[in-house]
Amino acid sequence: MLKLILPLTPKDYNSDRKSIEPLALLVHPQQPLSYLERLIQSELPNIKDEQGNLKIPSIIFRAEDATDEDVEPGKLTEAGHDEGRAKEQTGLEDPDDADSDDTTGKTQRALDKDDAGFTDPDHPNFVRWSPSTEIGDFIRDASRGKEFSVEVEGAPAPIYVGVPSFLDRTYYLRTRLRKTAKRLLSMHDIKEECDTLARKGGQRVAQGGFAVLIGWWYLVYRLTFETDLGWDVMEPVTYLVGLSTLIGGYMWFLYHNREVSYRSAMNFTISRRQSKLYEQRGFDLPLWEGLVEEGNRLRREIKMVAEEYDVEWDEKKDEGDEKVSEALRKERKKKAKNSDDDDKKEKEDDD
Repeated sequence: MLKLILPLTPKDYNSDRKSIEPLALLVHPQQPLSYLERLIQSELPNIKDEQGNLKIPSIIFRAEDATDEDVEPGKLTEAGHDEGRAKEQTGLEDPDDADSDDTTGKTQRALDKDDAGFTDPDHPNFVRWSPSTEIGDFIRDASRGKEFSVEVEGAPAPIYVGVPSFLDRTYYLRTRLRKTAKRLLSMHDIKEECDTLARKGGQRVAQGGFAVLIGWWYLVYRLTFETDLGWDVMEPVTYLVGLSTLIGGYMWFLYHNREVSYRSAMNFTISRRQSKLYEQRGFDLPLWEGLVEEGNRLRREIKMVAEEYDVEWDEKKDEGDEKVSEALRKERKKKAKNSDDDDKKEKEDDD
């Protein structure tokens, strides 16, 4: 949501002037300017036209024309504004562009604006925006000029509204992301150590299971071919052992509600080992999961703002460390995989 604050002051018909508080409006970036226009009109009194009839004052939104700038989308200066805008403010121009056709085109467009009656000397690149334009697109282009104007019919002068840059608008989001990243980094080493030990413990259990299977195979071989028992005795024994394994696997499924497989048993062993190690080292797993979720949420919000401003945001700079970036990336992949599995299962159920 975008918060717009306008200092609207109606005409005074009485001698006792009263102070007017600024009007705050919350709008969604995907809503059109016509929606914002109706919100402003609902707060204004009617005015009289030339015939003396009351009518609702019209609202005109003007902002800088982005097509009149040599802007390379996605490149920001340290101040958070486009390099093209910084070049314009400093007055530096590329000598090779002095006689280019693009400059002629810009001049012609400026003349067209003057012919249309737009004669604001302080904002020569301001143009009128259609009410059907989405507010997000309007703010994106207006941010390059740092402000836009709202012209109310009957008002003595337009209202100029400052537009924050991408870095200004996401300042608190990026600050919270950095704090979250620091907390994740302080917990990362403990979690990584516990996870490594748990994986090694799971591998040792798997290797022990492999040794048991080899020993069972060798025992059956010796009793079958090197003793007087023979296959007549060992065949029922192996059958009963196999049936007992099947029954044991089904009991595993009923107790743990998990699929009976080597991978499931391996993951269960690692998970149990991790829980014990977390408790021994004082690692708060719910806190870690909450911080990871918070970090991904902040990252997603900043990405959405970056898309609105049409800029490239270097997330690694705010995440601070590659370890934190990797932890957040793993969680996103895990959620995406679970979502794909759920969709696939739902599709199979429909089929």
